[in-house]
Amino acid sequence: MRRNRPLWLLAAILLVGLWAWSQNTDNGVSHAPTAAPATQTAEVPPPAMRDAAPRERAGNDRPGYPAFLPREAHAVLDAIARGGPYEYRQDGGVFQNRERELPLQPRGYYREFTVDTPGARDRGARRIVTGGDPPVEYFYTDDHYRSFRRFEVAR
Repeated sequence: MRRNRPLWLLAAILLVGLWAWSQNTDNGVSHAPTAAPATQTAEVPPPAMRDAAPRERAGNDRPGYPAFLPREAHAVLDAIARGGPYEYRQDGGVFQNRERELPLQPRGYYREFTVDTPGARDRGARRIVTGGDPPVEYFYTDDHYRSFRRFEVAR
């Protein structure tokens, strides 16, 4: 019986590994459907987009922009309205919504833009994600896609 013990241990490790692998659903591939489901509406955001408590005022003095947006987002929104140029080469690239925190849309619907983070040595965690071309939806994240706040821009 003692010989079978390593075989059982190997089988258990293999099963745990397969289970863990199956839990990682994106694996670099977008699983977004080709159309938004009929039951999901833009008026009711997913739980991660709802505000449980208001965040501190970011010093927004620009009319037409929500108070929660940091000042650095203003220049990004102005560049989006102009169609560029953008500071980072990744800006304007397709946001794949792998986290599925935004309403499901076809691939290419969402675009992401970097919002500078003062003191950061890289792009930081703040982004604006737009939906549509030209943009008709705007979302802001300051925690690298873990949660989003939907907002509107006055035209």
